[in-house]
Amino acid sequence: MSETKNVYRLQGLSCANCAAKFEKNIRDIQTVEDVQLNFGASKIAIVGEASVEQLEVAGAFDGIKVFPERQKFKEEKIPFWQKRENKHTIVSLFFLIFGYMAVFSIGEDSPATITLFGLSILIGGYNLFKVGLKNLSKLEFDMKTLMTVAIIGAAIIGEWGEGAVVVFLFALSEALEGYSMDKARQSIRSLMDIAPNTAIIKRGNNEYEVDVEDIQVGDIMMIKPGQKIAMDGEIIKGQSAVNQAAITGESIPVHKQTGDEVFAGSLNEEGFLEVCVTKLAEDTTIAKIIHLVEEAQAERAPSQQFVDQFAKYYTPAIMVIALLTAIIPPLFMGGEWSEWIYRGLAVLVVGCPCALVISTPVAIVTAIGNAAKNGVLIKGGIHLEETGRLKVVAFDKTGTLTEGKPEVTNVVSFSDSSEHDILAISAAIETFSHHPLASAVLRKADKEKADKYTADNFQSFTGKGAKAVLNGTEYFIGSPILFQEMMSIPQDVQKQIAGLQAQGKTVMLIGTKDEIKGGLSVADQVRKSSLSIIQKLQKLGIEKTVMLTGDHQAAGNVIGSQLHVSEVRAELLPEDKLAAVKSLREQHGKVAMIGDGINDAPALASATVGIAMGGAGTDTALETADIALMADDLEKLPYTIALSRKTLNVIKQNIAFAFGLKLLALLFIIPGWLTLWMAIFADVGSTLIVVLNSLRLMKTNYN
Repeated sequence: MSETKNVYRLQGLSCANCAAKFEKNIRDIQTVEDVQLNFGASKIAIVGEASVEQLEVAGAFDGIKVFPERQKFKEEKIPFWQKRENKHTIVSLFFLIFGYMAVFSIGEDSPATITLFGLSILIGGYNLFKVGLKNLSKLEFDMKTLMTVAIIGAAIIGEWGEGAVVVFLFALSEALEGYSMDKARQSIRSLMDIAPNTAIIKRGNNEYEVDVEDIQVGDIMMIKPGQKIAMDGEIIKGQSAVNQAAITGESIPVHKQTGDEVFAGSLNEEGFLEVCVTKLAEDTTIAKIIHLVEEAQAERAPSQQFVDQFAKYYTPAIMVIALLTAIIPPLFMGGEWSEWIYRGLAVLVVGCPCALVISTPVAIVTAIGNAAKNGVLIKGGIHLEETGRLKVVAFDKTGTLTEGKPEVTNVVSFSDSSEHDILAISAAIETFSHHPLASAVLRKADKEKADKYTADNFQSFTGKGAKAVLNGTEYFIGSPILFQEMMSIPQDVQKQIAGLQAQGKTVMLIGTKDEIKGGLSVADQVRKSSLSIIQKLQKLGIEKTVMLTGDHQAAGNVIGSQLHVSEVRAELLPEDKLAAVKSLREQHGKVAMIGDGINDAPALASATVGIAMGGAGTDTALETADIALMADDLEKLPYTIALSRKTLNVIKQNIAFAFGLKLLALLFIIPGWLTLWMAIFADVGSTLIVVLNSLRLMKTNYN
């Protein structure tokens, strides 16, 4: 089986039904093994062999143009009313108007009147008939087949005027669908335009303007005040305020200096910077965001899967209902053939599934694009919908609810060792550790100018501590639990530990197998925004907020009470956090887990929705989480949940409205209360309302 996978961008992909037909046509190419069409991002991935010419032949029915993904092409920005198919619709409208003028002046049966309506039908419906008749010959039933049969049937029974109205309103409906998807895709296009296509590169003593595709890792970019940064890199000279709103959604510029990381698409506001490029153009953070957003739009949400499955049976069912409506009453109830054929045609028209098919994708694409512009990466419609149903939110404490920059607050001795010695021994062991508390110990030792001891044979105990050998003696550093496993902790030491923990501090003990030498207490500052975030979540209807921490229960309770979380689960190892999330899911159903995406990756994976913070700074967060908050804070969490709930409501409204209107129209057709043109007007109206309702999601913002 071929592993060759080629990705192409598409131009002119106008409707969800056209996308499905295009995909089917490509699958019919013998050398193609698999096809993945992304309607939201207007892209297609082909496994196997197919030329651009073959792909364009497959999409010729809708005028689809195909371009290799990496090939630069300038997308034609044609005004809505100047597009060829829309010009045909406008001309069709003129003949329709002249036709009705002729009805009032010379009568509806006049050859001139019929000619005007016929021209309106042919000009406005040419593309429709071309596809519809071809489908009919293959017994393929989609909305274009329904409309073709309805319009030809109207002409046969002499309803030329109504046939022309149906053609015009259907063309208008198609134009609206194309316009709505273009609007929804604008969020992605705006992301693509964030980073410049060229940068000034310093080579030797000369400066050159270079295309980003030709810039290599290690090249030096020269960035003047007011310029956008073209590539991810590290500042090697200069300092400035950099606006990262395009990446993180944070509107306040961040101070950057030598050694700091900058992202492609961010704006250098003040100083002159020299930046060493650290990633190729296709690997930059903004490139990854665009790729992941496009992948997210390709993933069908549960509601979309339901609609797609329903549509498979819906269209043939409408054909059967229309046929029965047309023939049963005349055959068995003495009805007029022309009257009941007319009503059967009205069933075909009202059965057009435009509004239903577009009800979900336009809402999902709009919401995911809106979120990306606001610094939130949602990796699929399923995660968007699940976030809208959340009942419980669990937080990893360190670095999520707290700053993640712990500081040593106390050094105490429980033996004849001095506090200075306790700090020096601790620093010697922690030199080998990557734990956040280790860096706090090393900073304190450096600040206090503690003696530098050399340690050997380092070994860590996950979630408990570590040990190493100093001057022939084996020392341990870690939580009280680690020492409880080796000895009985003296009462006076236990009292001091309890006192520090009651202040919300984390306690680490230092000693040998036989004796506790001393201890350190470490505190992490609660983020200023954490309390307001918890309160906002409660207002949004989140039933329970849970803090998960490896700290002692007393220390965890202090932070938990400050933040008013519903529950604190403490003294948890990484595997315990995983178990905690699983138990919350069993008790409450939909649970989100929020962390940094690194230490808590298993817990994130087991949650209904895993949300990682600081996605702009770590590839791991982008890869492991279902949703990544690009900024290193929780400010966008309430916005994300509110957007998801609004999207869920919009999708439900769209589906209910599309279904409801179809059902109502069908009930009106049987007694003859609904004409052909009223039926198509109901269809266009429902499509328009579904589109406008979905595009409201573009207005949902962080504030």
